[in-house]
Amino acid sequence: MTDKTPITNRRNTTVVLFGEILFDMFPDRSVLGGAPFNVACHLQAFGLKPVLISRTGKDTLSREIVTRMTTCKMDTQGLQSDSIYPTGTVLIHLKNGNHRFEILPDQAYDFIDAQAACDTTRTIVPNLIYYGTLAQRHPVSRKALDTLLNASEAPHFLDINLRTPWYNTDILHSSLTQADIVKLNLDELYQIGALLEFKEMKKEDLSQALMKNYNLMHLLVTCGDAGAWLMHTDGHVVEAPAGQPLEIIDTVGAGDAFSAVFILGLFSNWPMVEILTRADTFARSICEIRGAVPDDDSFYTPFRAAWNTTKGALP
Repeated sequence: MTDKTPITNRRNTTVVLFGEILFDMFPDRSVLGGAPFNVACHLQAFGLKPVLISRTGKDTLSREIVTRMTTCKMDTQGLQSDSIYPTGTVLIHLKNGNHRFEILPDQAYDFIDAQAACDTTRTIVPNLIYYGTLAQRHPVSRKALDTLLNASEAPHFLDINLRTPWYNTDILHSSLTQADIVKLNLDELYQIGALLEFKEMKKEDLSQALMKNYNLMHLLVTCGDAGAWLMHTDGHVVEAPAGQPLEIIDTVGAGDAFSAVFILGLFSNWPMVEILTRADTFARSICEIRGAVPDDDSFYTPFRAAWNTTKGALP
């Protein structure tokens, strides 16, 4: 991590998102997704300028991705095409409102080209770079991410998604070392503490240990129905209380929705407790629909109105 301070220039609303773009295959239909794509869709809907760096196959699913992004007026310059490996797919198994992922190996997003990724960022100047852990499971995409992060002066937002067996201590250590802001859920906090062999057992002590060891600016922890909290570099904690209970359809993409509104809040200069509360509210609303991203843009209308945010422009 560096001594960068997010967000350095609110007039620049460009966010580069690196990682997987794929289709979540539900029992009854397929839904375009992947954490970086989901976050990018929400950011676009709320007026920021996301640029997604990913890789797809030369297949029907890839054409669907381009069509969807074009329809939503999303930037497609960061999409790479692979003639060998297919567009990513994940099988979603649902039970009692929860979900289990079956992530297939050797997908196009595992082979993101480092040179092409850096070429994309030469034409833009991002004000934030978002990345996760899944797209680092293969050395090719991991190298591309390292190259991208080392070449940029923008703050780095790490959104941890621990998907067995697609992570290890090396990936976690490298990811945390390069991060300025880290977002994860409470279970992942304890998992990382165990994997990295921290002695602290209480969540507060474990959080402070992560902050200190990796020189983080913010550590953001989501707690499902119990809300969320954020620890600053000085150890100060800001909490968002649990929101109203909802009728859950599925929880796919709830964490991505939280990340997107958190990022929006940073760009919009909202007070931190307001950022957390609004992010939690939006994440809960995503749980009331099937899939991670709404099919209709009108889903965002009440949030734009309540937050004084219009599509395509920040206040």
